Amino acid sequence: MIPHPDANQIDFSKGAGLVPAIVQDAATRRVLMLGYMNREAYDATLRLGRVTFFSRSRNCLWTKGETSGNFLEVQEVRLDCDADALLVLARPLGPVCHTGADTCWGENNEPSSLSFLTELQDFINTRRAEMPEGSYTTSLFRDGINRMAQKVGEEALETVIEAVNGTDERCIYEASDFLYHLIVLLTAKGLRIEQVIDELAERHRPGWKKH
Repeated sequence: MIPHPDANQIDFSKGAGLVPAIVQDAATRRVLMLGYMNREAYDATLRLGRVTFFSRSRNCLWTKGETSGNFLEVQEVRLDCDADALLVLARPLGPVCHTGADTCWGENNEPSSLSFLTELQDFINTRRAEMPEGSYTTSLFRDGINRMAQKVGEEALETVIEAVNGTDERCIYEASDFLYHLIVLLTAKGLRIEQVIDELAERHRPGWKKH
């Protein structure tokens, strides 16, 4: 993960001590809300791990969700090129808007099925970094590249068998095993599933030629 910006890097002077903070869902990438932070609010955001703003109307700090319980758990903070605006990637624990809507623009924030691939990749990356005992993913990393590659081949074959002689349900089940083991293998090699998707997108462009 990219380190959060140090408070000293942020130019609070342009906005009379405040900077706009755009909150984006870390998984779906949908913009959830806009608030303002002063230095104290930013420090509290990092300390608590929950998005904390400065309320201009009440003239005080407030942690989003402190009343409703719909907190915004901070995943990453990015500073813009002028050092006077923040992008906060967060995990929402419920609707964000006070109206009960998912976002302050009344949009639905349901994740797409494809966005889960990124979430799964991030989870597997965490497993690789932490290597918790009792985890099947941990055991695959410990077994090494050769074993991971073997598992990808085995699951691919089982997917083919179910496609030819099995049911649709079993085909999806085995394809899921195949995709999971493929992502583990990619992770072990320092690659991501998004790179595979990017390659497919490149092939879809007019004029693409096979390497």
